[in-house]
Amino acid sequence: MPVAASAIYFLNLRGDVLINRTYRDDVGGNMVDAFRTHIMQTKELGNCPVRQIGGCSFVYMRISNVYIVIVVSSNANVACGFKFVVEAVALFKSYFGGAFDEDAIRNNFVLIYELLDEIMDFGYPQNLSPEILKLYITQEGVRSPFSSKPKDKPVPNATLQVTGAVGWRREGLAYKKNEVFLDIVESVNLLMSSKGNVLRCDVTGKVLMKCFLSGMPDLKLGYRITEGVNLPFRVLPTIKELGRTRMEVNVKVKSVFGAKMFALGVVVKIPVPKQTAKTNFQVTTGRAKYNPSIDCLVPMFTASGLRVRFLKVWEKSGYNTVEWVRYITKAGSYEIRC
Repeated sequence: MPVAASAIYFLNLRGDVLINRTYRDDVGGNMVDAFRTHIMQTKELGNCPVRQIGGCSFVYMRISNVYIVIVVSSNANVACGFKFVVEAVALFKSYFGGAFDEDAIRNNFVLIYELLDEIMDFGYPQNLSPEILKLYITQEGVRSPFSSKPKDKPVPNATLQVTGAVGWRREGLAYKKNEVFLDIVESVNLLMSSKGNVLRCDVTGKVLMKCFLSGMPDLKLGYRITEGVNLPFRVLPTIKELGRTRMEVNVKVKSVFGAKMFALGVVVKIPVPKQTAKTNFQVTTGRAKYNPSIDCLVPMFTASGLRVRFLKVWEKSGYNTVEWVRYITKAGSYEIRC
């Protein structure tokens, strides 16, 4: 269920109403008094961002020296409410030149009222994209690339971009070279016992795409993933006590990925007691300094086995595209107990 907000209030730290907008008539005008009495004037302010008072829910967040309060009279998606507040503040900052505080609200209250009417309709969030809203909401003195020149021609199809299914992408985009960049980024988290048994192992990752494609093409991505986790390294540590004040640590690191791959920035950290006075290093390759966990970056390797099978682009003009796919595996919490 979406937000379905009944009203939204902007309060300063004293609880004074800077600006407010009522979207539904199912709440009274004294809701802000209830918020001040039961939340702001108590020690519970900031402990719980959602409170229920008199059958209404208050979803509030502090941004700089301003409290933004959303009043909801029915069951609603609280996460959506917080997301709306964050996106709305980002929108206001884009109009105010990066500032959002009590002074910015007082100096731009007319613009804020106009934006509140556009970004929420009958309590339901609408378009909060600054790029789209700046096409037709322009105020004198606001730094906007669409209104910097008074004699500029209006952007065509502004209404279509606002009401379309993909309002975040304007029409008429054209690039000299149509390219798609796809990054598969994974982090390996490992906890291994001193006997070599894996106590915990998981992979977290994300797929990042950056495209420079003309028009409004369709993209289709196919991939496969294997079962289990392929560790990029095996770490074999051994510790020998040579006396009451001396010990010898031997750490062997073996790569288990393909011979044609290589790792960048491999760092092995060996914790020692704080009272350590002197250390001697012997390394077969690389460098060592006094400062087992491991940090690394392995290009073109995925621990989860995820592989992109194809990335196809269809556009009505039939232009040719260049697809780039890159795999990156990084060490997250990679720890081996000794």
